[in-house]
Amino acid sequence: MTATLTAAEKTAAEPVVRTTATRKRLVPYWLLLPGVLWLLVFFALPMVYQASTSVQTGSLERGFEVTWHFSTYWEALADYWPQFVRSLLYAGTATVLCLILGYPLAYLIAFKAGRWRNLLLVLVIAPFFTSFLIRTLAWKTILADGGAVVGALDALRVLDVTTALGWTQGDRLLATPLAVVCGLTYNFLPFMILPLYTSLERIDGRLHEAAKDLYASPATTFRKVTFPLSMPGVVSGTLLTFIPASGDYVNAELLGSTDTKMVGNVIQSQFLRVLDYPTAAALSFILMAIVLIMVTVYIRRAGTEDLV
Repeated sequence: MTATLTAAEKTAAEPVVRTTATRKRLVPYWLLLPGVLWLLVFFALPMVYQASTSVQTGSLERGFEVTWHFSTYWEALADYWPQFVRSLLYAGTATVLCLILGYPLAYLIAFKAGRWRNLLLVLVIAPFFTSFLIRTLAWKTILADGGAVVGALDALRVLDVTTALGWTQGDRLLATPLAVVCGLTYNFLPFMILPLYTSLERIDGRLHEAAKDLYASPATTFRKVTFPLSMPGVVSGTLLTFIPASGDYVNAELLGSTDTKMVGNVIQSQFLRVLDYPTAAALSFILMAIVLIMVTVYIRRAGTEDLV
């Protein structure tokens, strides 16, 4: 009788057990639901709207309607390809400069800072407490004609070299490509330093000791041990720098001239001034596609396991 009741109890409890197991399996999906809804509302839906806008025709007075006018993409690329090239060139140059400037600082913070590490990290992120616009406007004062920076570069004959390369104009820095690149480098430098520091900080110091015990020089240790192990940080930092820099328009607007306009400036102008929404949307998608292709190729070439 007891065995019969026990079996019955087990049979009655099976639905409860299955319900509990099902709920446990659904818990991760419920936790993901807010993020998924956020992406749908603020990413997927705007992307769909922009895609539909890019194939519309019409005007603000007559209204726009979807006519599947895909030639807008070709026309936009044909008209504004110099701005695309300029954007990629400026963003690429700023990314390289951020890597050159950021890697030694990240290395210093990770391995040499000691008790000053937290202070240095705070100083790295301190610019974020100031508006992006204000920080960029500050560079108009830093690079002003007759200022200390222009005077020092002129005395060192650096401006002669940059003028020959087409990056400056005589003894003037403002409204030149170099000014735009300087602004991009400054504004996005923390995005390079922080991933580099995170990657370097994870390297086991005993690896450096082992390399030293094997009579490896500091240069060899860096080339064979430190830099390869920090590649995830290098890849992350370059992506976090290049992607936003390629679409930036504030630095080119405030520090550049009509000859240094980037594609972001064109998109902003088409949206807010010309009011040609289809062209602006098409330019946005073209830029996104170009950056996506470049990033995919770059990650595959880098081949870091942490990012694959």
